[in-house]
Amino acid sequence: AGRLVDLHCHILPALDDGALDMDDSLAMARQAHLDGIAAICATPHIRDDHDVRIDELPARIGALQAELAAAAIPVHILAGAEVAERAAEDLDSRTLRRLALGAGGWVLIEPRPGPLSDTLELLVGRLAEEGIATVIAHPERHADADFAERLRRLAAAGCLIQWTAEFVAQAPDGSPTMQLAREGLIHLLGSDAHSSHGGRPVRVGAAARRLGGLLGERAAAWIVHDAPWAVLRGLRPPTPPPTPPVSGATARARS
Repeated sequence: AGRLVDLHCHILPALDDGALDMDDSLAMARQAHLDGIAAICATPHIRDDHDVRIDELPARIGALQAELAAAAIPVHILAGAEVAERAAEDLDSRTLRRLALGAGGWVLIEPRPGPLSDTLELLVGRLAEEGIATVIAHPERHADADFAERLRRLAAAGCLIQWTAEFVAQAPDGSPTMQLAREGLIHLLGSDAHSSHGGRPVRVGAAARRLGGLLGERAAAWIVHDAPWAVLRGLRPPTPPPTPPVSGATARARS
């Protein structure tokens, strides 16, 4: 087993649109363990179409952790939530801090449907003034003509950008995603898995290997180890190592 982190996973049973029941949650955790994932942030949806009660989340996490211990599955479940942009606008800072990844200072924000917008940047700025750092979830779902520039502005504002691991693992060479990776705009990975029965698996290892071949092992290790463990502790990640030239030839030669 490794020390990988899955920062975005709907592993809590019978809650939102994630794991169907406890057996499904345990199967997801087994997937994670086989991939070398040591810690998973349980990130249920906080938005209008899901009845997720924030006060219940610690007990739900504790119940799942107890079942994992009984089944001898060595995966640690940590606090978190995927907070919809609209919901975050209405929540006070105290509540948002309770939803932070790993109970640190970083909150995972799900952008509004459609292209990334000015409203997201305004929210990020307001939360920063309240001492809350933001991770932007699955940006690949919000691509538009000004997508790269939006990501650059969000990163410049202090956001970390969390991409879906399966999407990164499958992105073609020379794709805009790989170009953004070379530019340093893939900061974190998450499985965004919802069930063991189908859809995205609880895996980040394939994406880590893909980024290692593209960027070099040190840069990939920052994305899948250094940065997420810092986030879980509520810290700003260390400065990332330099990436290879845009051609990517150097990285491919190392892999």
